Amino acid sequence: MKPIPLDLTQALGHEASDKRIDILRRIGQAGSISEAARAAGVSYKAAWQALETLSNLAGAELVEKVVGGSGGGGAQLTPDGQRLLRAAEELAAARAAVLSRLGRVAEDLGAPTRLGLGLRTSMRNQLPCTVQALEHRGAAVTVRLALPEGSLLRSRITAESAELLALRPGAAVLALCKATAVTIAGRCRARAGLNRLAGVVTRASGSAADKEVSLRLAAGIQLVGFSRAGEPLRIGSAAVAAVDESAVAIAVAD
Repeated sequence: MKPIPLDLTQALGHEASDKRIDILRRIGQAGSISEAARAAGVSYKAAWQALETLSNLAGAELVEKVVGGSGGGGAQLTPDGQRLLRAAEELAAARAAVLSRLGRVAEDLGAPTRLGLGLRTSMRNQLPCTVQALEHRGAAVTVRLALPEGSLLRSRITAESAELLALRPGAAVLALCKATAVTIAGRCRARAGLNRLAGVVTRASGSAADKEVSLRLAAGIQLVGFSRAGEPLRIGSAAVAAVDESAVAIAVAD
């Protein structure tokens, strides 16, 4: 399979102060994900989620494990991770310069300065996709989205939303969904309105009744969800993620 090029636009299309870039920077400095998490004031689990999200958006692995050493190993940035971090630093410097210039202009004009740039979301699954087709059904539109490795994902939105987002075949978008909207199991029956994505379990944590699971899809994209009580999922086992079409939101870059 041809490697997917590093996507700086997707990975850096967020607020410059985003914790994810801060965590990536600290991993490069400390050589440890756990130390980076402590320094950034987040949990180890949140740091891993930040890395998974950034890797999904960039389309490349940004951190790799280092085996051995007196500390038993650690982590280091891959060449793509270093490129992303350099790009983030340059963008932060350019952004600061622009905001400073606009602030001075506003002061000269006697106008208040309030520049709200960037958007954060609680939706942990942020998947880069390409619009494949739009199927209009009354007041709703089913948008067929292609993931980088070719898997299909469907999102059901209103016709107005599709129009305001100017969705069209070939457009690059982000598919968003909450982890709580994704059910991961060993098997899943097909039904109308349900997305099913196959992958391999890479992480499983929590109680037997409320276990959070990370699923690696074919192109290395991570999808986070929850398993049903009693579901015997283990790291390395094959599983299927199920998410309703109506639970998949779409975001586009301005």
